[in-house]
Amino acid sequence: MKLATIRHRDQTLYGQVSGDWFYPAEAALKTRYTTLKDLITDGALTQLAAQQTRQEDGINLAHVSYLPPIPDPGKIICVGLNYRKPYPVDGVAPPDPSQIILFGKERDTLLGHQQKLETPAGPAAHSFDFEGEIAVIIGTGGRHITADDAMTHVMGYSIFNDGSVRDWQKHSIYAGKNFSGSGSWGPWITTADEIKNPATMSLTTHLNGQQMQNTTADQMIYSIAAQISYASHLYELQPGDIIATGSPDGTGGSRTPKRYLQEGDLLEIAVSGIGLLQNNI
Repeated sequence: MKLATIRHRDQTLYGQVSGDWFYPAEAALKTRYTTLKDLITDGALTQLAAQQTRQEDGINLAHVSYLPPIPDPGKIICVGLNYRKPYPVDGVAPPDPSQIILFGKERDTLLGHQQKLETPAGPAAHSFDFEGEIAVIIGTGGRHITADDAMTHVMGYSIFNDGSVRDWQKHSIYAGKNFSGSGSWGPWITTADEIKNPATMSLTTHLNGQQMQNTTADQMIYSIAAQISYASHLYELQPGDIIATGSPDGTGGSRTPKRYLQEGDLLEIAVSGIGLLQNNI
C-alpha cells in the first residue's frame, strides 16, 4: 500500500495511491483519524487498506498538490556519514565512523513531491546541496529496541532529500541542515510489506538528467536495523517518526568542481519499490 497526503480543492486529504489515482480516506475514517499520523499512531492502517478503491471515488494524481506524506511527523532523525565516500575531506576517504552519527531536522525544512525547494538567501545559496536518501517511517514505537527486533517497528519507506547548506555546516550541523524549505520527502510511503528485502533497495539521484548518486541499501555502513536500535537507546521512538538513513557519494559538495544547486535545476531521487521524488529549485 502507498500512503500519501495531498491538497485538492482547498482540502488536505490522506489516503492510498494506486497507479495514477489517489483514493482519500472515507469521511468516517477521517473523522476518527484527522491525519495520517493519527491513523498510524493508533495502528489502524488495516482500516484504510480495507476501503474499496473504486475509480469513481479516486482523484487523478495530475490534479493534486503533494504534501509530505506525514505533514506533522514526530522526530526527524538523520544519519550522517553512513556510506563510504570522500566528502567532506576532498580526495581523502575518511575512516568509517566509530559510532552512528545522528542529527535532527525541523518540519519546516521539508516540502513535498513537485514543490519548489527554496534557494537560501545571500551567501548560503553558494553551497546549497542535495542528498538523496532512503527514509524509514516508524510504525510501532519503543525504547531500547534490539537490532534483531528493529525491523518489526518499521511501518514503511519513503524517499528523502536532506537539503544541506555546506558552508553553514561549519557553523553547526544544525544550522547547515535546517534552512526552511531546503529539503523534501515523498511522494508517498510504501508500506513495509511491499518491500520484501530492504537491503536490496536501490537509490539514484539525477540532477537535470545527469546521474549524480547510485547505490543500494546494503552499502550502508550501519544497517537500518542498527540505526533504529541506536536511536531507540537515546529516546523513545514513536509512530510517525522518520529516520533518514544517510546519503551516498555524489552530492554536489563531493565533486570536483563542486556542483551546488542553482535556481532552475530539476532534482530527481528514485528508490526501487517506492518511486520518484522530484523537485525544482
